[in-house]
This record gives sequence, structure tokens and C-alpha cells, in this order.
Amino acid sequence: MPTRNCFASLAVLVLIVCSIVSFAQPTPDLRTPSPPAAPRIHGPKIYGARSGHPFLYRIPCTGLHPITFSAANLPASLHLNAKTGIISGTAPVHVGEYLVQLGASSRRGRDKRTFKIVVGDTIGLTPQMGWNDWYTYYDRITEADVRAAAQAMVDSGMADFGYQYVDIDDAWARKPGSTDPMLGGPTRGPDGNILSNGHFPDMPGLTAAIHSFGLKAGIYSSPGPTTCAGFEGSYQHEDADAHQFAAWGFDLLKYDWCSYGKIAKDKSLAEYQKPYRQMSGIVKSLDRDIVLNICQYGKGDVWTWGREVGGNSWRTTDDLGVAKATSLPGFYSIAFANAEHSAYAGPGAWNDPDYILIGTVGNAFKISDRPRHTSLTSGEQYSYMSMWALMAAPLLFSGQMTTLDDLTRSVLCNAEVIDVDQDALGAQARILRKTPDELVLVKPLEDGSIAVGLFNLSSASRFVSVDWAALNLPGARIVRDLWRQRDLGTETGSYQVQIPAHDVMLVRISAARSHPSDHRVATP
Repeated sequence: MPTRNCFASLAVLVLIVCSIVSFAQPTPDLRTPSPPAAPRIHGPKIYGARSGHPFLYRIPCTGLHPITFSAANLPASLHLNAKTGIISGTAPVHVGEYLVQLGASSRRGRDKRTFKIVVGDTIGLTPQMGWNDWYTYYDRITEADVRAAAQAMVDSGMADFGYQYVDIDDAWARKPGSTDPMLGGPTRGPDGNILSNGHFPDMPGLTAAIHSFGLKAGIYSSPGPTTCAGFEGSYQHEDADAHQFAAWGFDLLKYDWCSYGKIAKDKSLAEYQKPYRQMSGIVKSLDRDIVLNICQYGKGDVWTWGREVGGNSWRTTDDLGVAKATSLPGFYSIAFANAEHSAYAGPGAWNDPDYILIGTVGNAFKISDRPRHTSLTSGEQYSYMSMWALMAAPLLFSGQMTTLDDLTRSVLCNAEVIDVDQDALGAQARILRKTPDELVLVKPLEDGSIAVGLFNLSSASRFVSVDWAALNLPGARIVRDLWRQRDLGTETGSYQVQIPAHDVMLVRISAARSHPSDHRVATP
């Protein structure tokens, strides 16, 4: 009996300790409200496609299922699956604008949203949204990992907010000189076509699986002989590789400078542009839309000519994953540099400050390490996403898709913040004010309102303000907190708020109540 009582006492003690530990755990800083049960359509209001090319779009929509979708005035060459909300078919042959009225209804309510399909030469009219594997898997990526990520994009709800690209980065091809039977062997077939390695046995099957969710598939190559990780590149096989990517069914190509530095004759502008002019010309001649992401780390001031050579986005800096922290985490310095180039961004062509590295993510300084949870504070994570949205940057998450926690979803999946990034006007925020202690970014929006990011860069709480005169705004204005999705009231002349260290207040300033929930209709 004494022994049993001892165990009973120990069990009680363990329960007490566990309760104390559980009670002591900090509550996640979940600023984004949970989506309502009624349908809510999200995503861009404008979408570019080329005449007669395959078309695929999943209507981003939250709410309790089942949901029935509709699309009034949908071009005859397109078809909507009313159960899944996936629009597929071929883009209209005739160049022009097609206004479609998207609808979603359930027993909880209904919603509608105007969706403009623009058929012409320009695709990528809003920044890409999705996932790239690099900072999670590095050179260990497999087909199974990519399939799992696509499934997770749907299961986690990210697809319901507009995330659509599932991108394979480096290490899918074969590796010249490798003795690993999964990686080595001939890099190309007898016809000259590039071969995937043993970790990717079925590229057409992989893209088909991604497309079955209504999502898009992205792939990676280099204009040099080899990629950054030493795998087969596209040098002297550019046309064959582009056609192979299209035949496999890919919708995006990340084209990384890497070993092309050994091919370029010099550091002239012509040499920096040459491989991208070549590939963009080939991509535009294909029978499917492929977004071209130029990745050459800002060489030759790429933001000044990236659009001219056919890029839909271009990296403006070195890799964010190896950006050194100072008094601020490394993503701040990348954002500060990217923010300087606002004049060069616009529909179809975007400044790219690299990926969103939050959640469970790898260590770029030691890629053999397994992914770990980010060390960024919640305020820093909300600041990160706010900067990227204001800068109209591609929103490409590169953490582990299969281990998304509530805070990561809160940061990534806020419809009103995403609307700032995906705004049809396509303006990148300009720097209104930058000091060692604060940053204010200002982004005009299509409806005439203005998104303003007030960032506290200091290590202590401080007040940050914005004056209406600096925004050329007369009179009283409604201020809306976009992260918490609530109106803060009407302000005259200015707005000021106290912000914790390394945190942000992201607001929308408008003359009237025109935030996205105005047209919602719910049933009791």
C-alpha cells in the first residue's frame, strides 16, 4: 500500500506540474480573425491569360462546406466545376477583358466577387502566391514531399486565401558526376531532353496531381551548365528544356543565374540580360502560360530592365535566408533594399525580395540541419508579412507545409492583408519615412483608399504616426486595422498609435466604409 500511495502522490504531482507548465505557455498572438461560416470569396480581382492557352484557376473561398460555386458571364471556352470552384479549359481566342461574376453559396450564406480575365500578352497581373520547397528541403526534395505540400495547401486552408503555386526548386534534375544511383546517370536522353532524377520518377503525374487541386506547378533551372546545387542546367539546351517543362505541365519557371557567371563574357548589362531575354522569348512562344521568375540577385540593377526582358518577377537582392541579423532580423535589410525600387513594379512585373521564412523552416547556413521553428517573434512575423504585402511582392512561403501551426496560418492567411498585395492597381508601396527607429510605407489601392504600414524598428515600444497632409488626404478618414479586421474610427488630420518593439500596425485609410465585407450577404 505505501508503494501504491507513493505512485498516486507522484501522479498527482505530475498532473500539477503539467498544469503549471501548460498554464505558463504563452498564448499565440493570433491577430487574424477566424473566417466566418458563410462563404467568403478571396484572391485577386484580375487575372491575365494568353489567347487559346490552357486555363486553370481555383476560386479561393472560405466557409463551411458544402459550397456551390457559380460564374456568370464565363467565356464559353471555360468550364466551372460547381462543387470544387475550379475553372478550367482554354483562354478565349479573342484578346480583351472578360468580366465574370463569381458566386459562392451555402446554407450559411452567399458571396459574390467580380473577376476580370484579361486575355493578352501579359500574365502575372498580380504577384505570385504559393510555396517553394528550398528553405525546407534544400537538395533533399522528393516528389512525395511536393505532393504532400500540395495536399497541405488545400487541407490547411491556404488555397482558400489564394495561394496557388507549388514550386519545386533546385535538385530535381540529375547531377553530373554523382555516384548516388538516385541522382546520377545520364543527365539527358538520346533526344537531348533533360531527365529528372530518381526522386522525381513521374513529372507529368506530379503536375497532374497538383492541377487536380486547381493549383499551379513551378519548376527551377539555370541558364548555366549546372544549378546552384550542382544539378543539370539549361545551358545550350534552353529551347528543349522550356518545351520539356511545358510538356510536363509546369506553370512557372524560376531561372537562377548560378553557374552562368562562368559563361558570361563580362559584367556588362548586355551579358546580364542575355540569358533572360533568350528564355523569355522561348517561354512566350510556348502553348501554355509559364510565369518567368528571374533569379540573379539584383545584378545590373535588374529592377530597371526585368520587365523589358520578359520577367514577371525578379529577385532584387541576395538570398534572404543568409541575410545577417543586426539589431533587426535579416529580413528587414532585404525589405529596406527592395522598398527602394517601387517605381519599377506593376501588373505583370514585380520586385521579388525572396521567400517568407516563418513557421518550421530550415537553416540556410547549414542546410543539413532539420527544419526548426522560426526564432522570429510574432510581431516580427506580422511585420514581415506586412512589408511583403505592401511591396506587392510575390507571397511565396518556404517553410514546411505539413507542420503549419496556428500562428503561421494567422500570419499567412489574412484576406484583407492579402488583398493589399493582390490589389489590381499593382502599385508597390513607397517609403514615406524611414529613420533608425521607424519605417512608414504607403501603398495606393484601386478603390482610392491607401494602405499604410507603421513599423517600429526600435527595441522599445514607441508611438508612430502618419499625417494626412503627407498623403494628400483632406478631411476626416476612416482607419481600419487590417490584421484584426476592424475599424478603429474616424480620424482627422493624422493617425498615431503606440507599437511594441519590432512590430507593426497595418491600416487602410479610406473616405467611406468600403472595406471588403460590404457586399457580403449571410443568412440567419
